[in-house]
Amino acid sequence: MLEELSIRNYALIDSISLSFRSGFNVLTGETGAGKSIIVGSLSFLMGGRAEPDVIRTGAEEAGVSAVVSVHKNNREAAEWLQSRDIESDEDTVIIRRSIKAGGRGSIYIQNAPVTRSDLADFMGLLFDLHGQHNHESLLRKESHRRYLDRFAGLEEEAIAYNAVFTELTEKRKTLEASLSSERDREERLELLNYAVEEIFRAAPRIGEIRELENEAQRLSDFEKLAGFVNTASDSLFDGEYSVLGLARRARGALDNAAGIDSSLGKIQKRLEDMYYETEDIAGEFRGYRDNLTFDPKRLEEVDERLALLYKLKKKYGAGLAGAESGAGGEKAAPSDEELILAYKVRAEAEIEALSGARENREKLKAEIAALEKDLIARASALRRKRTAASAILGERITEILSRLGMPNARFAANILPKNRDAAQGAQAGFVCGPWGAEDVDFLISANTGEPLKDLARIASGGELSRVMLAIKTVLSAGGAGTADSIETLVFDEIDAGIGGEVALAVGEYLTKIGEAKQIFCVTHLASIAVRADNHFKVEKRTEGGRTFTGVGPLSAEGRRKEIARMLAGDAGEAALAHADDLILKYGKRH
Repeated sequence: MLEELSIRNYALIDSISLSFRSGFNVLTGETGAGKSIIVGSLSFLMGGRAEPDVIRTGAEEAGVSAVVSVHKNNREAAEWLQSRDIESDEDTVIIRRSIKAGGRGSIYIQNAPVTRSDLADFMGLLFDLHGQHNHESLLRKESHRRYLDRFAGLEEEAIAYNAVFTELTEKRKTLEASLSSERDREERLELLNYAVEEIFRAAPRIGEIRELENEAQRLSDFEKLAGFVNTASDSLFDGEYSVLGLARRARGALDNAAGIDSSLGKIQKRLEDMYYETEDIAGEFRGYRDNLTFDPKRLEEVDERLALLYKLKKKYGAGLAGAESGAGGEKAAPSDEELILAYKVRAEAEIEALSGARENREKLKAEIAALEKDLIARASALRRKRTAASAILGERITEILSRLGMPNARFAANILPKNRDAAQGAQAGFVCGPWGAEDVDFLISANTGEPLKDLARIASGGELSRVMLAIKTVLSAGGAGTADSIETLVFDEIDAGIGGEVALAVGEYLTKIGEAKQIFCVTHLASIAVRADNHFKVEKRTEGGRTFTGVGPLSAEGRRKEIARMLAGDAGEAALAHADDLILKYGKRH
């Protein structure tokens, strides 16, 4: 849950800090007041792309930070933090992101620096942002399977299936390696043993290549270095007009002057401090100069060691470099030495597997057969339960969409058997993937007579937001299983193209979800805003020739006037009376 949000120098925002509570939160304001800026800052904090043009004019850096609580039941978020050795403070974490005018930025979760990809992964476990251009979780087909499993209470069963699938995959790889021809196996063992021995003898140390390159550079340019050092020595302490000699003469003169005029005491003390500091510097530098020698033998040793490490890098590090960096997205790439040592670890594991292949082959076959049988049984059970749950989920979401201004919409959770070409193998009519023998695809037809299509082909952001609202309504009730673990939902433009009874229904469903989730909704409709637990107003003002966007919570009277403005464009008596009726009928006490 989002507890606190601070924004500085972002677009038209100078500096604001807000505290939020659970339940249904709305943000309202005049068109152009800057509501989209608030949503944009949230998207920025959730890992969205950003360019330097979001920085407020005249500033060098924009930043957004938040205090976020992580519910104890959000296992995925807790495991994410634990896997990166990031500790929460009583289930609370602080997220900070900034961007500078040059395009560089920084991201921290607690005090740990992370990549933008990491930030998006973590925040995706806590937040869903739904607006005209933000429906990532809804449009990712892997999310469809997770939504269905949450609705049906199949998450634990799917995780158990995945563990069996992973174990089976590894054992099949081991068996495939062991079934290679004896000649190939022996050649592979010889190659691996040679690689392990070569890396062992070389014993590369992390960071060694860079250290040696720096040393080689220094030794190669020794003549230049010595010249610069001698010039510095002359200027500092050897020359006729050296810094140290001049400081010594100035100190003696000022000591005599201070004996005549005591007001020079402070200056005398400062000069004395400067003299001693200069003397210390001269002493240290003299020691460096006196120890500076050229060792051609050491240069030869360094060059030989670098040549060996470069050879190991080319033989054992180059092949893993692309895979390691590709798997981590924006994560820092491993060093050359780490790649070499990683090859050694992999080679040792493969040697162990190949060496015991003959003895373990029959045992391995029996284990694989048992795992295949278990996997097929689990896949059959998951397919049966998912198929049954998909029909119920489709009916419930279709029913809710009809109340949200999409009376002719049809929603379906389509169960599709996996493509044989994309899976690990087939048995008993099943082609099994990591999470089952089928894919789950959410489809929708928004209008009568139109066929069901992928959600991604819906053009309207408002329609997509309403689909997500329907899904979250079903999941917040727990469905046949446990509720969705995402704690905070942000809806922008959910009221696009609706009004009247549909707007009342949207407000009703947002209120319902707000009983279990934290909801943020940007809206222009009073019939939605009136149901809020917490009401914030976004305003634009001009001061000193500059434009500022601000936002803050409304008092009961301020909320009454804002509802009136949303109804009639002003806060006249008729509008206030209408606002009072809506607040009395649908509103909550503040």
